[in-house]
Amino acid sequence: MNKRALNRQHGLTLIELMIVVVITGILTMIAYPGYTTYIVKSKRVQATACLQEAAQYMERFYTTNLRYDQTSGGAAVTLPATSCVDDMRGNYVLSIPSVAANTFVVRATPQGKQASSDTACGTLSLSQSGAKTISGTGTLYSCWQ
Repeated sequence: MNKRALNRQHGLTLIELMIVVVITGILTMIAYPGYTTYIVKSKRVQATACLQEAAQYMERFYTTNLRYDQTSGGAAVTLPATSCVDDMRGNYVLSIPSVAANTFVVRATPQGKQASSDTACGTLSLSQSGAKTISGTGTLYSCWQ
């Protein structure tokens, strides 16, 4: 048997390993921005769902009390601590900035990384009439879909 054939090692060369690293890097550069955009959008969709849940709560409160505020003096209604609100913690804060006997507005304000990443939509609001608003530069359709 040939002595060189016995000493021959099997495995990857440094060039082959570097080619794999470069290809992995290129794929990561292509995929990561799409992934982060998807995460921001999914958190925004969750916020819109929570806003609709809060609006439904306000409508149930109105059905029982014939007004959106708690007293004739205009005291604000507090939203219940639902799992939806807990799931949004660190990404959005749900609030009722405006409430009167016949009107209300519920708002989801982005926090932390969501606030810096989702500047196109910004703060989302929903009123008793179903009017949806955003504070960012994006379109209402793209932010509320």
